[in-house]
Amino acid sequence: MAAPAVSLSHDQIVPGAQENADAVQGRPVRLRRRHGLTDRFEAWRLGLSARFDAVDLAPDLAREIGSARWLRGFATMLALGAVAFAFWPDISPLRAAPPMNIDARSRDEYRSQMIMPLALGADSGRHMGATAAVTPLRSAPERPRVEVLATLAQGDSFARMLQRSGVGSAEATRIETLVSRALPASEIEAGTRVDIVLGRRPAPGEARPLERLSFRASFDLELGIVRNDGNLSLERTPIRVDDTPLRIRGTVGDSLYRSARAAGAPASAVQQYLKTLNEQTDQDSEIRPTDIFDMVLSHRRAATGERQAGQLLYAGVERGGDAVAQLMRWGDDGKFYEASGVGEQRSGMVAPVPGRISSNFGMRRHPILGYRRMHSGMDFKARHGTPIVAVTDGTVSGAGRMGGCGNAVRLNHGGGLQTRYCHMSRLAVSGGQSVRRGQVIGYVGSTGLSTGPHLHYEMYRGGRAIDPASVSFVTRAQLSGSDLRRFRESLARLKTVEPGAALESLAPAAPVETAPKREIEKLEGPRQIG
Repeated sequence: MAAPAVSLSHDQIVPGAQENADAVQGRPVRLRRRHGLTDRFEAWRLGLSARFDAVDLAPDLAREIGSARWLRGFATMLALGAVAFAFWPDISPLRAAPPMNIDARSRDEYRSQMIMPLALGADSGRHMGATAAVTPLRSAPERPRVEVLATLAQGDSFARMLQRSGVGSAEATRIETLVSRALPASEIEAGTRVDIVLGRRPAPGEARPLERLSFRASFDLELGIVRNDGNLSLERTPIRVDDTPLRIRGTVGDSLYRSARAAGAPASAVQQYLKTLNEQTDQDSEIRPTDIFDMVLSHRRAATGERQAGQLLYAGVERGGDAVAQLMRWGDDGKFYEASGVGEQRSGMVAPVPGRISSNFGMRRHPILGYRRMHSGMDFKARHGTPIVAVTDGTVSGAGRMGGCGNAVRLNHGGGLQTRYCHMSRLAVSGGQSVRRGQVIGYVGSTGLSTGPHLHYEMYRGGRAIDPASVSFVTRAQLSGSDLRRFRESLARLKTVEPGAALESLAPAAPVETAPKREIEKLEGPRQIG
């Protein structure tokens, strides 16, 4: 069988003398293919690839550690890392766009595009121009009186709110001046609603004059602006307010919280009540379902129906007619005191830092010295700069460098009891200073003999180191003398408040005229002749 013929073009045949002689003598002619530029490039590329394949550029660094092949791979890794760091982008803050300066005209333009209603501070928007289908009127009829309910927005001024409602600029400024005589305009709370009545325009295109304006300036005061004989005047209407505390009593039942809420106590007041009792008693073991809870809140009620419940004033628990707990808020600092005058009994150890204990009190192998010795404290793991607080009240008996303890603070708590806080990065107190329970005295660091940021906390009794976990502190405040007498008198008055007495309705107070009466007005009425 003959071999398949191969078709070659003339450009791919390499001519030679031997081929010509074979053709003349009739022998078979053997043709050679001519290699062009593409063939030579492909051969060069394959040869180069074969050479690179023979070179081990990324050896496994987990094998043959220390060999020449491993060192070459390690050097390659370092070189690539250096190149990567060399092309690392610069870390610099980006320059933000400067804030836009918005003037009053721009603010009005933005307001015209709002979708809020007029009462909340928006304008009526931009109106479309009339087309040929609109028949113009000679004069559009207007209402003789317009009533508007406006709301003072956050960050808005009283005068600008009046202008949006249709009051002229000069008249709005005059009204704001009158209101400022009774209450600074800056003290009017955002969200205050203002009832505005505007009269008929004096002329086309002019602003409507104000006829009447009224709003609730404060809980016990309502202000109004009225027009008398063309002049604006301020009217103050005091609102009768009663400050009788609100007393709530009921049975504890299965849940003290749910029972107090069912009795009408606000959620915030119930939380204050539970927190106050928890600082003085153990609710799980000392309060029974048959006990009576008793709480008194500061409370204000207005004759117009509004009510405001304030902070907790008294927290008590009764059992069988006898008081189990009686706690009343007293003093400028708002602490709670028992009926005996003892206040804020707080027990238990306060953790000096919010971290876990990494090493307890006792024998251990020292991480730096390498031998076993007594660890005379507790180590708390915490980040560098974490605040360190005093575990109870005391006086700073030492603050500064203390050998292997590094920067440290030593507190004297009385009764031969002392605590020390070591390895601080920075101190927050000085020698002789008095500190309170929970006050920051320094910050976590790693000064002295330390392997990393942590707090080493020690406790001494009579100069001997003891386990800090074995001591529970009790902090109390005690009243005496005239303070105790006034405290007990206030407690007795507070307990005379009847439950629910603060919920009764109040009769409104008669309006008070604040404008001075003119002498001619005094002569108009009949005079008594005595």
